[in-house]
Amino acid sequence: MALKRKQISKKTRFEIFKRDSFKCQYCGAKPPKVPLEVDHIVPVSKGGKNDEINLITSCFDCNRGKSNNELEVVLDTTLSKAEKLKIAQEQYRDIKNLLNKEKKIINEQIDEIESVYSSIFEDFCFSAKFRISVKNFILKLSFEDVLEAIEISCNKPKLNSSTTLTYFCGVCWNKIKENE
Repeated sequence: MALKRKQISKKTRFEIFKRDSFKCQYCGAKPPKVPLEVDHIVPVSKGGKNDEINLITSCFDCNRGKSNNELEVVLDTTLSKAEKLKIAQEQYRDIKNLLNKEKKIINEQIDEIESVYSSIFEDFCFSAKFRISVKNFILKLSFEDVLEAIEISCNKPKLNSSTTLTYFCGVCWNKIKENE
């Protein structure tokens, strides 16, 4: 009686080809010189499953040459790619967390700079667009320099809420030019 096996989906085949850089993991051949297939590291006839960890990209000739023989060792490329993918995913999560923390810190710094401005002009606050400008000043200078610039601007006599912000931008740009 023939062994009935579940077919590998086209999506899974494509994901295996993509993972293996569209080349035979045994001999390195690539299309269009050879047709690619998905091979089982542990053959289905010997209990292998259609799990991605058990699948590998193979050219037609290597797949037929291997037949239903089990590999003595799992190819380093398959293991290292899976390990590299895991490390890359962990690094992505770490970077994302770091960027979120940085964003939170910058927003807190912008809030502090805005509070200096609002202490003088009580009914005014920064627009979303102006907050972006303040963020860019913090990134180009430092929080301390931008805080000093808003304090200088708010303590300048005879300025209204709008001209204070214009003066503040001028102070920041002058500091940027000095640093260049």
